[in-house]
Amino acid sequence: MKHFTMGELCASTTADTHGIKNTPPLQEAGNLKALADNVLDPLREWYGNPIHVNSGYRCPPLNRLVGGAPTSQHTKGEAADITAGSKEENRRLFEHIRRNLPFDQLIDEKDFAWVHVSFRRDGNNRGQVLKL
Repeated sequence: MKHFTMGELCASTTADTHGIKNTPPLQEAGNLKALADNVLDPLREWYGNPIHVNSGYRCPPLNRLVGGAPTSQHTKGEAADITAGSKEENRRLFEHIRRNLPFDQLIDEKDFAWVHVSFRRDGNNRGQVLKL
């Protein structure tokens, strides 16, 4: 983890507001590290500018509170919603990931309002590209 910290991959104003401790267990922390090492850090090095994590790890109570799917990869520490600050820049991030980096799911969320990317450290990455 070169450009991202565990703290920013777990940060949540919603968790803070509701007094939820959003600390990942060991397995999930390892998954977050793998996501950063294999996708987020290489993306940041290519991009050359900050990338903000809107949502990374979500403990089950936080995930329920924000309306996340019960099977969300966020609860496993395998996913992050990221933004570079604009739809145009988010599209650039999306396309670079799609063409150059390993991923399980890559989702254009709300016409590039943000990008959801996930990575499975067990190697079973589907390379699934979606638009929501």
